[in-house]
Amino acid sequence: MATKALADRFDHIVLTVNDVEETTKFYERALGFKREIFQGSDGQPRYALRFGDQKINLQDRASDTANKAQAPTFGAGDFCLIAALPLEQVLAHLRAENIAIVAGPVARRGAVGPMRSVYFRDPDGNLVEVSQYISETK
Repeated sequence: MATKALADRFDHIVLTVNDVEETTKFYERALGFKREIFQGSDGQPRYALRFGDQKINLQDRASDTANKAQAPTFGAGDFCLIAALPLEQVLAHLRAENIAIVAGPVARRGAVGPMRSVYFRDPDGNLVEVSQYISETK
């Protein structure tokens, strides 16, 4: 058994989506993510949303690629992102873009300590949490 975790951090996650273009436009508008198109190992185009040193790969639910989850389902995502700006600015931006806030700001516990979070849903119903660690607000 390993005494130390054998992984350090996420590089990317994959979201199964109904409409790659609609999802891309939503995340560009909601969070300022950058569109990335790259060639997969099978020669087919792949789509991603880049932010910082990570990305979210988008997989069309109709995709027939062999490298996908056993039961890819759109709307099953639930993930937390760390805000690049104060949470109040993120919340104001989301409201200005008419993105419905599901909850927040609310207190939560993240991987490295207490945080404040806001929640909203993307076009496929995935739950997106944007958080700021409390120590970062002082």
